[in-house]
Formats: sequence, C-alpha cells, structure tokens
Amino acid sequence: MTTTSRSAEVLRYTAFSADPDGGNPAGVVLDAAGLGDEDMLAIAAELGYSETAFLTPPPEGLDGAGAGRAFTIRYFSPKAEVPFCGHATVATAVALGERLGPGDLVFATPVGTVPVTVAEDGGALRATLTSVEPHVEDVPAADVREALDALGWAPADLDAALPPRIAFAGARHLVLAAATRARLADLAYDFDRLATLMRRLDLTTVQLVWRAAPTVFHVRDPFPVGGVVEDPATGAAAAAFGAYARELGLVPEAAVLTLHQGEDMGRPGVLTVELRAGEGRVRVSGAGARIAG
Repeated sequence: MTTTSRSAEVLRYTAFSADPDGGNPAGVVLDAAGLGDEDMLAIAAELGYSETAFLTPPPEGLDGAGAGRAFTIRYFSPKAEVPFCGHATVATAVALGERLGPGDLVFATPVGTVPVTVAEDGGALRATLTSVEPHVEDVPAADVREALDALGWAPADLDAALPPRIAFAGARHLVLAAATRARLADLAYDFDRLATLMRRLDLTTVQLVWRAAPTVFHVRDPFPVGGVVEDPATGAAAAAFGAYARELGLVPEAAVLTLHQGEDMGRPGVLTVELRAGEGRVRVSGAGARIAG
C-alpha cells in the first residue's frame, strides 16, 4: 500500500516474512528530503506501525556500496525517534532492492554505519544487516524485580540458565528468559509501569525469550516506550540477543540462531542471527514483502 502524507510517499513493507500478513510491518519513505522532525514523527504516528524509516542523501564520503546505494536513514515510532530499528532497515533494504536490484547497501544511522546486503532467495528478496559493535551489561537486581513486577512475572518464571542482561547492538534491550513456552505466551503487563522503567534504563524493548533448542528461540518484545504494546519482529533486539548469547557462552562463537517471533500475535516471522568467530558485529537476516493496498 502507498499513501501520501505531508508531501512524502509512504510505502508499507513487512520484514522477517515473505508473507505480507506475517512479520513486522514498517513504513518506508524513500525520499524524505524536505521533511522536518515533526513531519516525520507525524507520519509515523499517522501510519501507526512500530517504526517508519526515512531516507535522505548520505553524508559526504559514504559510498562503500557504490554510487546511489548509500543513504542516511532515521527511524520514528509513533511516539519518538529511535536510534536504530532492524525490521525497518530490512523493509527499506527490500524496497530498495526492488528498485535498484540485489546487492550491497550502506545506511548511515544515528548509531553508526550499518551495511546491508540484499539477495534473491527462492524468488523473493532477503536482506542481511550487519550491526554496529554490540555490548552486554549486568542489570541491577532491583531493576530486574521491577521489570518482573510490571510484567506480572514471578522470579520462578525465569530460566536460570539465561540470566537477565541489557544487550546493545544499536539500541538497548533488557533480555529476560522465560522458563516455559506457556509463560512466554501469556503476555499481559502494566503498560505505564514498564514504560517508566524502560525510559529510566534507556531501553527500546524488553526482549522476552524462551529457548526451544540449542540454537532456536521464541521471542516477544514489549515496546511501550514506542506507544506499541508489542513489536511483531525486532531486528535490533535480535542482533542484541546474538551478542548476549555469545557473551554468556550459550552458543558457540560461530553459530546461526533462529528466532521465531510474532506467533502469539498472529504475525509469525523468522529472524536469522549469524555470529562469526573473531568478529564482534552480529548479522541479522530475513525476508521482506510489500504490503499491497
């Protein structure tokens, strides 16, 4: 579907699914020249998706993917600008791949340069982003307790093998692991209370995970700070989780993780997380599709 708002063409794409009814929908504005911050925020709020991406020309000297394949990108939720958004990056890359053809892209994001490769996969386009350098940090016990209280979880609901941490790969996410799939599936939380904690800790989402197999996880991401109860597929959190899993020794240094997200919302998506030995940055890939109107 395409809409025109405030002199900008707004495209709609889903990320991490080849089915327009799956994955996480994002707005994509391929030409945001002339739009101010208030315009971009208003467009994102009007669209109502968890994020909308806005492209403008790249900063001088950013041409690593070749002429015409480098861009400045910004991301807005319905409530505020966010530093990095993985699913909107994938959606934008797929939109550009349809217009420019498969190949490499480079995005100048608010948190640093993010390379993306678009390739054909079974007749559809698939995008792989490479995160900025990630890091993982401990969480004070009091903040974990507050998060659990806001979620309505008991300490016994946590999987002790996957301890709480804050992980960053472009945005900060609190990782909490559920002991059972049933606990993960039952999400009903105090929106305002969790949002207050997240603002204090500068979190973009809380990533709730359940380990189904050594390299297979089911995940959910409450996103109240963006004005959205839950994000259907969260690429930035997937990259952060990859760094978390590697830092804690939960997976080999070189590994491919499969994250299933959106099933409990009726918008199933699959995020592939690749860790490479000797390389800090994390790769996240997924399919994408245009949402037709």
